[in-house]
Amino acid sequence: MNSPASLRAEPAPTSHPQPALRDYVAKAVRRYLLDLGDCDSHELHEIVLREIEVPLLVEVMRHCEGNQSRAAAVLGINRATLRKKLRQYGL
Repeated sequence: MNSPASLRAEPAPTSHPQPALRDYVAKAVRRYLLDLGDCDSHELHEIVLREIEVPLLVEVMRHCEGNQSRAAAVLGINRATLRKKLRQYGL
């Protein structure tokens, strides 16, 4: 992972209310399916989870300044599971 100084989270601007995370996911999935057109998507569930999990792990690790124990607690998973996922994705 990056050095703790580079893992500091940037606060979101408070001037405009943000849509819920599910709205962003729904929009992205809708666009993906539209881009596919008549082609069938295989393993869409796995693709979506992988695409969401990597930035989730990166941002939580950044928020927790690289502290895996804190990050695991924030994510609600075991620290060993977090370490496995970080290795899996090369983080």
